[in-house]
Amino acid sequence: MTRHQMREAVFILTFEEIFTNESTEQLIKTAVECESFEINDAAEQMFEGIILHKDEIDEIIKRYLKNWSINRISKVSLAVLRVAVYEMTYCDDISDEIAVSEAVKIAQSYTLKDDVNFINGVLGSYSRSRKK
Repeated sequence: MTRHQMREAVFILTFEEIFTNESTEQLIKTAVECESFEINDAAEQMFEGIILHKDEIDEIIKRYLKNWSINRISKVSLAVLRVAVYEMTYCDDISDEIAVSEAVKIAQSYTLKDDVNFINGVLGSYSRSRKK
């Protein structure tokens, strides 16, 4: 499994979590049983980390929304942002540039062009603020 495939699996789990009250363990178990996509230990750990830090991640996202509220963001875009902000904030082995690039690639597959630009803008602003 490539890092991109792992991120995509985490994105899908993160997206699904938005709509359910199921535990991370149950979401992972269901995904494995359905064989919809591959999940490895790294994907499980990242997904669990995103859920554990979801409130903090959402606060970071809120800070970089210009004239938007987090409730107005599409659920797909929110899931992409959560994965990228998690990587940027909690994964020391991933550069911001890679996290943003991967988020944009995933967004290009699952969202509209305007959403891709929006995600890139939010993540770019967050990345620039971290370098100050």
